[in-house]
Amino acid sequence: MSTPAAKPAALGGGFGRLWTAAIASNLADGIGRTAVPLIATTLTRDPALIAGLTAVAFLPWLLFGIPAGMLLDRVDRRVAMAVANGLRFAVAALVALLIATGDLTIWSLYGCVLLFGLGETVFDNATTTVVPSLVSRDQLDRANGRMQSAEIVVQNFIATPIAGFLFAAAIALPMWLTGSGFLISALLVLTIPVAAARAHQVGARQTGAEAAPRPGMGAVVRFLWDDRFLRKMIILTSITASALSFAQGSVVLLLLQTYALPASLVGVVTAGVGVGALVGALLSSRFVARFGRGRVMFVSILISGFGILGVGLTGNVVLGVLSYAIGAFGVAVWNVPWGALRQAIIPGAMLGRAMGIVRTIGWGLTPIATVLGGFVARVDLRLPFVIGGVIVVVFALIATRLLLSAGRYGQAQAADSTSPDDQNQNQTISEGTAS
Repeated sequence: MSTPAAKPAALGGGFGRLWTAAIASNLADGIGRTAVPLIATTLTRDPALIAGLTAVAFLPWLLFGIPAGMLLDRVDRRVAMAVANGLRFAVAALVALLIATGDLTIWSLYGCVLLFGLGETVFDNATTTVVPSLVSRDQLDRANGRMQSAEIVVQNFIATPIAGFLFAAAIALPMWLTGSGFLISALLVLTIPVAAARAHQVGARQTGAEAAPRPGMGAVVRFLWDDRFLRKMIILTSITASALSFAQGSVVLLLLQTYALPASLVGVVTAGVGVGALVGALLSSRFVARFGRGRVMFVSILISGFGILGVGLTGNVVLGVLSYAIGAFGVAVWNVPWGALRQAIIPGAMLGRAMGIVRTIGWGLTPIATVLGGFVARVDLRLPFVIGGVIVVVFALIATRLLLSAGRYGQAQAADSTSPDDQNQNQTISEGTAS
């Protein structure tokens, strides 16, 4: 008679509080990210200027990603998260006031989006670095999957439909709700256990050993550079992220003009795309357990590329949304194992700075790619999707061997980190990151 499978250990109350705070922040994010482009369409219909908003949103990762990581390795991460979302609350209130007084311009909206992005570099980076301090190593895939599932559900199925209807009712209303969500999240993060406060506590939580001294910035850079697998993966993900941003910078105009959707239904269509992302996030850890990390990462990045390509090859709204949902499914499946793998490779004492570097490299080209996609969209709003999808597929095929090796690499890292001979060196290599 077979023995019943053991029930997975609970992720814990500390993780639950982080998860709740992230839900509130994701609600605010989702409303804001839908509302801001819609607000921009009342100020301009230039695809390049609309795409520029997305570029500006990513610009802080290029300028402040590394400083944010350095900050998070030095201060109480809970306080940093609270201050970051407090800033975003103030900016949302400012946008709402500018709309109410009739003083909002496309350029002032650009400035506010830049400040939103500055808060995001701290809050999102901190969320990634806090997770490994609250769960054990073997729970990382499950914890990341739960965080991503919540993000997808809240942003795509709750926030974005609400934002579209609120925008149709009153232009400023979505921004007031955005600010409220950020304020609630800022208060909630302060209830997270003190174990999440500082980097040196991560290693102790993951290994049960006394954590090593915090390494310098030079050691962080050398770690990322000397790890050949990690270095190549960072390059690959930066290229594919830029290609996806190139494609999607003017998506709101694609929906409004090519697909002839009313503004009130933009959020509803986005929710339809989110179905694919949600399914991917929920099933990703199961795929990894059954098929292996490497094969799942390879297939998922191909699916994301083909899905984005499909959006550019059709003018039919149903086929376009279906293709978009397939692409979102691939991205969501990819994010969970890639995030957990980095959390398992990068030592906790350098995790904040390492993630700042990784995201600066990975998203550093995104503003440029997004603006270029906006100019290409002036020719045809679907053309950026064709180009972006082709780039993702081509580079996935080029990196086939690298991606398939992810499973073996992760197993080797796990073995090394528990080796008695190397325990002092690797005792904190039990965290990592998803982004």
